[in-house]
Amino acid sequence: MQTIHLLHSLEDATWEQSKVPQVLILGHFDGIHQGHRHVIKRAVAYARQEGLIVGLMTFHPHPKGVFGRPGYDRYLTPLGEKERQLEALGVDRLYVVQFDTVFAQITPTEFVHALCRLDATRVVCGFDYRFGHRGAGTADMLREEGKHCFSVDIIEPIDQDGAKVSSTRIRECLDRGDVSRANELLGRPYMLRGEIVHGEKRGRAIGYPTANVQPEEPYYIPKLGVYAVRAEVRGETYDSVLSIGLKPTFHSHILEPVVEAHLFDFHDDIYGETMTIYLEKFIRGEEKFNSVQELIDQIHRDSEEAKTYLRSLSK
Repeated sequence: MQTIHLLHSLEDATWEQSKVPQVLILGHFDGIHQGHRHVIKRAVAYARQEGLIVGLMTFHPHPKGVFGRPGYDRYLTPLGEKERQLEALGVDRLYVVQFDTVFAQITPTEFVHALCRLDATRVVCGFDYRFGHRGAGTADMLREEGKHCFSVDIIEPIDQDGAKVSSTRIRECLDRGDVSRANELLGRPYMLRGEIVHGEKRGRAIGYPTANVQPEEPYYIPKLGVYAVRAEVRGETYDSVLSIGLKPTFHSHILEPVVEAHLFDFHDDIYGETMTIYLEKFIRGEEKFNSVQELIDQIHRDSEEAKTYLRSLSK
């Protein structure tokens, strides 16, 4: 998949240089959840039928983050992860438009004219797609304004439990530790990826060595606590228990959550390797223990619960 970064200026030559007949998908697509996949699959099917490439346009950074919404400096699928997942879904070209307060001022008509310069023959978007200053442009307006350049397919939402599948719902699920529901909405386990770095090695001293994972991109961090997970490293996947927290038993000054995975029956040296963590179940919230022995006893219980749950998924 080719990634093309477009400047916020709609007159920038890069827009014209990127011109190619294509089916163009519009949306932010944070999470690449079931609703997003529904839109993408429709576009890919049509493009393959017509012998066209599939383009997808997203904005970066997140518009809500640019305007100061808390939490939107982190992503369910940061840009690198988004690229990997979109390529796997059949997208041929990703347009990443630089979003800032200047770009936010363009009118819906100006944005549609810019899309015409990309030579899309068909544009695909969700029913609630908004664009232009203050989100004044709607999917119906896109169809009317762009009718001389392209046709528009407006895709209806995917519902679950009577509500639209959305990135906002997924974030809310992760905030309360409802990983099972978040994974249902995503259509896959929520994941974090990062490099295994040296930590305090305290886990090794108490009999539960952990891999300290430094997220490689600004992933959205779920509720602090303990999770049953699967950890992938060196092409192999291991049942594991994960802690995301501020380590209150030992510290009172940590500001950023520490991500530590204990891989069952695993003893290799993997410092410097990349690990991908797939969250399967929330076990409990973060706690402060009165003694190290209390912590060890709880880790043992957490590990047994994680093992039992993960084994049940394999049956």
